[in-house]
Amino acid sequence: MSAESVPIPGRPPALDTSSLSSQSSSLPIWDRLSTWASENKAIVYTIAGIAVVVTGAGVVYYSTDSRTTARNLGSDEKKRLSKKERKKAKKDKDKEQAQVKTEPEQQPKQKTSTVESDPSENLPQVDPSTVESLPDQERKEYATRLKIGGNKAYGDKSYNEAIDLYGKAILCKPDPIFYSNRAACYNALGNWDKVVEDTTAALALDSEYVKALNRRANAYENLESYSEALLDYTASCIIDGFRNEQSAHSVERLLKKVAEAKGKAILEGKEKKLPSPTFITNYLGSFRPRPRPEGLGDDIDLEEGSGKAQLRAGLAAMEKKTGEGYHAASTAFDKALELRDLGEHESFAYNMRGTFRYLRGENADALKDLDKSVELDPSLTQSYIKRASMHLELGNREGAAQDFEKAMEQKQDDPDIYYHRAQLHFILGEFAEAAKDYQKSIDLDRDFIFSHVQLGVTQYKMGSIASSMATFRRCIKNFDKTPDVYNYYGELLLDQQKYSEAIEKFDTAIELEKNSKPMGMNVLPLINKALGLFQWKQDFQEAQKLCQKALIIDPECDIAVATMAQLLLQQGKVTDALKYFQQAAELSRTEGEIVNALSYAEATRTQLEVQEKYPQLQSRLQGMGGQFGAMR
Repeated sequence: MSAESVPIPGRPPALDTSSLSSQSSSLPIWDRLSTWASENKAIVYTIAGIAVVVTGAGVVYYSTDSRTTARNLGSDEKKRLSKKERKKAKKDKDKEQAQVKTEPEQQPKQKTSTVESDPSENLPQVDPSTVESLPDQERKEYATRLKIGGNKAYGDKSYNEAIDLYGKAILCKPDPIFYSNRAACYNALGNWDKVVEDTTAALALDSEYVKALNRRANAYENLESYSEALLDYTASCIIDGFRNEQSAHSVERLLKKVAEAKGKAILEGKEKKLPSPTFITNYLGSFRPRPRPEGLGDDIDLEEGSGKAQLRAGLAAMEKKTGEGYHAASTAFDKALELRDLGEHESFAYNMRGTFRYLRGENADALKDLDKSVELDPSLTQSYIKRASMHLELGNREGAAQDFEKAMEQKQDDPDIYYHRAQLHFILGEFAEAAKDYQKSIDLDRDFIFSHVQLGVTQYKMGSIASSMATFRRCIKNFDKTPDVYNYYGELLLDQQKYSEAIEKFDTAIELEKNSKPMGMNVLPLINKALGLFQWKQDFQEAQKLCQKALIIDPECDIAVATMAQLLLQQGKVTDALKYFQQAAELSRTEGEIVNALSYAEATRTQLEVQEKYPQLQSRLQGMGGQFGAMR
C-alpha cells in the first residue's frame, strides 16, 4: 500500500502499523482490509470480481476511531502528485490506450488452393444482393481476402477504406474478429459509439473475446460510461486469468473513477450529522481531560436559559459519552452562542461549537469558529491544536505546523501540543522527531496513556520491536485498568501473528470496557477480536457474532459495518456484503472515507453483474478461488 496523502487528523490516539511488515494481520482495521486486498489480488477477484487497491482506508495514527480513513483527500490529491508521478501515470494510461489500438487481429492461415498469393490484390466486389448468391466456400474465401485487405489498409492508416473492407468481409461471413478489427478502425478515429457497436456485435458471437472486451471497455471509458467500462475490464481479467497487468490496472483505475464520481454525489447530498459515539469519544479522548472552566461547575448558580447555562449543559451532556449525550451537547453549544452573554467563556464556546461542527463534517464553519476562538483568547492552546488537525485533514501541512508553533508561543509546557505535533511528524515519516515529541509529552504528563501508546507504535515503526514491546509492557503495568492499552498491544501481537496472545489481550480490553464504560463502550476491541479469529482460524461464525454485537452497541460504527461486509464477502455472500458496503459509505464522514467504502461496494456490485452477464464464468471463479489461501 502506498501512503498517497496525509491522513485525516484529529483522530483519537491509536495504533498505526500500516507499513510495518509484509504481514497485514495487525494493521489498523480498515488498513488491514485494504492491504490484504492489494496483496491477494487474484483471490479478491474471485470473491469480489476485482482487486480493491484504492487505499483510502489507510489509518495512520488515530485508528481507534470508527472511521480510520486516512490516505485519501479526494481530488486535491491529484494536485500534489510529483512531476515524476504524473509522467508515470500518463505513461501507464498511454500504454493501456496503445494496447487497444494494436493492429487488427490475424486469423490462422488456412491452406487453400483458391486463395491467391497476394489476396489483397483484385479484391472481390460484394454487396448484400450479390453475397446471397455466393456458395458458402466462396463466401469464406472472399471474407478472408477482404479481411486481409482491411488489415493492409489499417496498416497504411487508411481507416475509412479498412472500415469498408471489413464491412464487406462481415457481409460474407459475420465473424467476431472482423467486427473487432473494424472497431479498431473506429477506435483510431475516436468514434467511440461505433467502437461499442462493433465490439458488442463481436461479443454476441464470442462472449469471451478478450480483445473485444478491452476495446469496448476503452470506448466506454472515453464515453465516461465508467460502470460499463469497469464491468468489461473485470470480465476480461477473469477470462484471461489475471495475466494481463494492463487490464488489471485499468480495473483499478476505473474502480476509483466510479467510486469518486458516486462519492462526490453522496457528499453533496449528504446530511451533516454527528458520527458514531465510538468515533466522537475517541476523538475527544485524544486531548487530555481537563476540569470544566471556572464558573461552569454544577455548584454555580446560573440563570436558566442563559448562554453560560447552555454551555454548562453541553459539557455535562458530553460527559455521558453516549450518542444521545453528544447530540444534546452539540445543540447546547449552538444555543449558547445564539444566546451570547458568555463573558470570559466566549472563546471556549467557539472552541466547543467548532469541535462539533468539525465532527459533523462542516470544516469551513468549524475553522471560522476556531479562528474566532484564538482571536478572543490566544492563550487557549487547544483551539490552535484543533485547528491544526483540521488543516491537516484538508492537506494543509504548512498551516498545521504554523498552528503548533503559535500554540507553543502561548504555552510551551502544554503536553497536548507535543502529543499532537508528534502526530504530524509521524504522518510525515519523521519517526525520530515524533518519538522526541511523544517523550516530551510524557515528561510533562506521565498520566496520559496515549502518549505512551504512540511512543510504542513509533518504536515499532522504526524497527525497534524489543523497545516497543517493552513500552507496552510498562503501559500494562502502569495502566492495568485501561482497556485501550490491551487493545493496542493486541494489535501489535496480531501483527506478529501471535494470535493466542492477541486474542487474550482483546478479551481483557472487552471486559474492561464493559466494566468501566457500560453506556459508552468502545467497540474496537470487539472488531479487532473478530478480525483476529478470522485471520487465525477462519472462524466466520464467531467473527460475525462479534461484529453484530459491536453494531448493537454502536449501530453507526462504519468500521464494524465494513468488517461485516468483508466477512460476508469472504464467504461468497456477495449480495449481503454489498448492502453492508453501501451502508458503510452512507455512514462515512469525509470524501476519502466514502470513496473507500464505495470502492468495495462497486467491486462487489461488479461481481454480481459479471455473474449475471457471464454465468459461465462462475465455475471458473470458484476453481481459481481454491488456488489461494484465506485472509491472514
